[in-house]
Amino acid sequence: MVPVVETERLLLRGHRLEDFVPSSAMWADPIVTRYFGHCFSEEESWTLFLRYFGHWTLLGFGYWVVEEKATGNFVGEIGFADFKRDIQPRLDIPEIGWVLVSQSHGKGYATEAVRAAVVWGERHFGPSRTTCIVHPENLPSLRVAEKCGYREVQRTTYKEHPAVVLVREPQMVAPIART
Repeated sequence: MVPVVETERLLLRGHRLEDFVPSSAMWADPIVTRYFGHCFSEEESWTLFLRYFGHWTLLGFGYWVVEEKATGNFVGEIGFADFKRDIQPRLDIPEIGWVLVSQSHGKGYATEAVRAAVVWGERHFGPSRTTCIVHPENLPSLRVAEKCGYREVQRTTYKEHPAVVLVREPQMVAPIART
């Protein structure tokens, strides 16, 4: 079961089959994917979409749909993953990532969603580090990462593209109550 996380303006919830259309459209948008190296085909988006379900089922964490509470509009996707990336250094700790539809850029949604996911992650993973990778030219995402406590630890390459590896040290957060 995918937990629901709420913020002032956003709802983070599990994916549903009907989320594939807006998700696929987001991944095909050249504005959204400019730092990924290419727009995603429908087939690539479907593979990614299925990975979201697998993460929650097998690992107990994964990606959420980010939905605007006031309108119900699809805003993007955020979550933690273990993508088994072929990257050095190895990312052997949970990796947070986020992507928003281009119409939602510049509204503070990424920071709001990442902060909420980080709180959830601290409660779920306990006192452990988390990481993220960001293209060095993606200044908005680097700012979001910094605002949410991530600090650069290394520069590397991933799939022939430059990447900044950032890490967030654990904070003390009350554990999630189990019912």
